[in-house]
Amino acid sequence: MAQRTVVVASRIGLHARPAARFCEAATGTGVTVTIRKPGGPAVPAASILSVLTLGVNGGDEVVLEADGDGAERALDQLAGLLARDLDA
Repeated sequence: MAQRTVVVASRIGLHARPAARFCEAATGTGVTVTIRKPGGPAVPAASILSVLTLGVNGGDEVVLEADGDGAERALDQLAGLLARDLDA
């Protein structure tokens, strides 16, 4: 299983618009991706409701995981997205 740990750069974290952009990108990868806070439960990265329930704030660390063909590429793309300020 491929994994990436990334600090969320958006000032307000994964709320509303940033979460929607992230979930849309996760869906577009064609790979099943999960997201979680370290030590917490994993949720589907493509589900905006699940992502919002994590309560991810700006500066929080999250763990992305995926398995299968294209997993590494998908995680690189999503980690890069979270490392940018999606509020800008």
